[in-house]
Amino acid sequence: MRVIIAGAGIGGLTAALCCLHFGHEVIIFEQASELSEVGAGIQLPPNAMKVFKALSIDALISQTAFRPEALEARMGESGRRIFNVPLDEKSLERWGASYLHIHRADYVTALKTALIARSPKSLKLGVGIEDYKLSKKGVTIQLSDGRKVTADVLIAADGIKSKIRAKMLRPDTPRFTGNIAWRAVVPLEALGENAPASTACVWMGRKRHAVTYRIRSGELVNFVGVVETDKWSDESWLQKGNKEEALSDFSGWDPIIKSILKCASPDSFYRWALFDRDPLSCWVDGSAALLGDAAHPMLPFMAQGAAMAVEDGWVIARELSKNGRSVQASLKAYENLRLPRTQKAQQASRSNMNTFHQATVLRQIATYSPMWLAGHILPNLIKKRLDWLYSFDVTKSPL
Repeated sequence: MRVIIAGAGIGGLTAALCCLHFGHEVIIFEQASELSEVGAGIQLPPNAMKVFKALSIDALISQTAFRPEALEARMGESGRRIFNVPLDEKSLERWGASYLHIHRADYVTALKTALIARSPKSLKLGVGIEDYKLSKKGVTIQLSDGRKVTADVLIAADGIKSKIRAKMLRPDTPRFTGNIAWRAVVPLEALGENAPASTACVWMGRKRHAVTYRIRSGELVNFVGVVETDKWSDESWLQKGNKEEALSDFSGWDPIIKSILKCASPDSFYRWALFDRDPLSCWVDGSAALLGDAAHPMLPFMAQGAAMAVEDGWVIARELSKNGRSVQASLKAYENLRLPRTQKAQQASRSNMNTFHQATVLRQIATYSPMWLAGHILPNLIKKRLDWLYSFDVTKSPL
């Protein structure tokens, strides 16, 4: 079966590798002329790693990743620890794969390397997909350079501003959440005694929170800080931010946070406005289907956006490989299998946004005291709350 994929991000590249794994022919069209170092750190949870293990590229992806020692939560201003749950061998056994941190550029490079090794001519850069038309034979794609190509299937992995989703359904109207996110990267060695622990740490505060973890084999520290604001901004990963404004947003916070912001290069600061969208009930139009952010964009508060796209890639490739049914039926099966899980992840991400930002002392006590108690007395309870995400193995499960 000939499969055309729009977009060479994490979702598109993974979908291509999955389709090759199941014996399909693949072509990816990516409008960017190169896959550049966009973004910073990204968490790579066990549920995603299981797909890469099934594709035999887990070792390649792990080469530049960092394995944290624990999941941790602290108060942003005082630095007081709420909980620390070790990511030890028992966690590996429990969830079936490692929990890693990786630079987004390293992630994409590893996927691209694996794709080129398996299908050298499958990646087409500098040309995007503008439109599509269905026919009895499949789908015809209109490219940005004027060419038309045909395929059995079109997979739209073209991101949160998907042109194909707009064509398939309608242009959406995202809602500004009232939050903007800062991100920056700083060399670990620059932080000295104020280097954060080798954990995946959430720092919680009044109307704001931060996340710190190490990437690129532990050489860099990744920072993400989310702040409530009424200032609207563009929904873009590429908008430069002002270092002094970031420092102001986190003034009075723990020295570790302030040190990260002070040591980060002014050119490394980016900020983006967080927008939310209602879950879609339909991802499929005949021989065309949405995948990843194009299908189920989600807020970053569960660190599952890319992981859900990775899972999508396996399921859509597997369903297209089942004999005795049409492409359309296979794509609808993919949609039906993935909708419940992705909608649950979207809702969990929304819920965490409120959990991290308790505005008063009383609300902080009511919210974080049970977390502290669980972390000190029943640490497995915290892991249990994550089992539905991390223990799930899409390569073995029919869901």
